[in-house]
Amino acid sequence: MKQTVRIAVLLTFACIALSAFTNSAQAQKADLAIGLSTLESSGPTPGGSDQQPSLSGGAYPGFSGDFQVYRHVSLGGEVYWKASQGEWGGYQPYRPLFADANAIYMLKVTNRSYLELQGGLGVLSTRFYSQNLDCSFYTCVNHSNVDHVAGHIGGGFKIYAKGNFFIRPEGHLYFVKNNAEFFSGRIARLGVSIGYTFGGTH
Repeated sequence: MKQTVRIAVLLTFACIALSAFTNSAQAQKADLAIGLSTLESSGPTPGGSDQQPSLSGGAYPGFSGDFQVYRHVSLGGEVYWKASQGEWGGYQPYRPLFADANAIYMLKVTNRSYLELQGGLGVLSTRFYSQNLDCSFYTCVNHSNVDHVAGHIGGGFKIYAKGNFFIRPEGHLYFVKNNAEFFSGRIARLGVSIGYTFGGTH
């Protein structure tokens, strides 16, 4: 999971750095935000033969950032993870993490609000914990990661509450490829973020 987080963070800041060097417009803006979400996804029916658990529920804190590259278009990324461990199959502790990089289109609604639409690619990385240690030459770990590529679309309504501080109710939909560990590969994330816009004006 740490490696996945590092990759997502590096990807986000690589997009920001690339944008900064390729576009010198003074009106560029960058957003940084923290958020809290929960998941909604279909699950198995009682008595059914397919008993993989659903990813519904739970608190998912996270952070996001984006950088304007051209007028209404920004590049960004986000990372969200389950705050507490779940139990897979009633016995196996696990914790999922979602990370993605996106293109974002921002449409001004009023002087203090924007509609944001985004789409991109990412990963669902699920860490499964064990009571046994798996040791190599330089370290020991008590977990293993299962990673799946995920398509991502989402949207939010960014409202500037005071100055450059904003609040953003948002919804996201992930399409996880070969998500065999859970009942469905179609997962919705619903939540709210608070953040700050750097540079330019809103």
